[in-house]
Amino acid sequence: MRAVLVREFGGPEQLRVEQLPDPRPGAGEVLLAVGAAGVNRADVLIRAGQYHRAGRPPLLLGGEGAGTVVAVGAGVREVAVGQRVVAMGPANEPGFYAELAVVAAARVTPVPDGVPLTAAAALPTAWLSAWYCLRTLAGLRAGEIVLIPAAASGVGSAAVQIAVDAGATVIGTARTAAKAAWVRELGAQHTLDTATLDSAGLLAEMSRLTDGRGVDVVLDTVGGQTFADGLRAVGYAGRVVAMANVAVAPSTVDTRDFYPKNARILGFQLTNLIEHGYDPRSDLTELLGAVAAGRFEVPVDVVFPLAEAAEAHRYLERRANRGKVLLSTGV
Repeated sequence: MRAVLVREFGGPEQLRVEQLPDPRPGAGEVLLAVGAAGVNRADVLIRAGQYHRAGRPPLLLGGEGAGTVVAVGAGVREVAVGQRVVAMGPANEPGFYAELAVVAAARVTPVPDGVPLTAAAALPTAWLSAWYCLRTLAGLRAGEIVLIPAAASGVGSAAVQIAVDAGATVIGTARTAAKAAWVRELGAQHTLDTATLDSAGLLAEMSRLTDGRGVDVVLDTVGGQTFADGLRAVGYAGRVVAMANVAVAPSTVDTRDFYPKNARILGFQLTNLIEHGYDPRSDLTELLGAVAAGRFEVPVDVVFPLAEAAEAHRYLERRANRGKVLLSTGV
């Protein structure tokens, strides 16, 4: 099979297509013909050697993918050969930047008719994370105000739709006027252009939009200064969910920005959550059903061929995307 390997940490040029032996499923495992694989910020950080959970090269990237079951190992009853599924891979194990992938049956969810594999492949990281953080961790309620930085990203664009569906008011930030306009099309009631507003300007606008009381929920996917600004923007009894630090920068936290407001800071890391017992299949099934019913639209910005994985990483690093970036094997 063809697969994209990282043999040395570094830039996108380290992503190279190689021929590897076809994998075979063991007991309790499923072999997929991968149709589409998600490209995520974590992949970029792993490739660069900046991800805290990254193993050592050689590495086969890709924590999520969708495809067709072509073989099952002993004891597998959850899915059958020929079934379309979406799957998640554990950290530091062979991933979905490949034509074939072996994954534990417990990490596989059937894809209903009417949902393209490209849409399904976009769900396990971005959509599942936004879904769990807003619904379970933050307990977002109708009528609340949620701040979503980087709202045009894969996670951000998912979070906008999920929050609006929950009856919340969304303030989304984006780094260009065009992206801000697109976030409004997704349903955000307010958007702020971070290319024209510094931290002080953003905080002033959020104060104005909330009549000075602050937002109820912050969903931070950026880290660094954005996380620090979120602590200042949150209002009384608010919740700040820290999902990532793609800025790869420290956050200067002043406890006076949150403790007088009885605000809560909630950490989230999907892989670690699964390793500690969370089974995402019921949430993924609900998400897939909502997509099939037309309740959510999964924005797929661009699909690169497997051989252009390096260009997919460059595209993501330029922050050019509006929604999800995927790889396709052409299957």
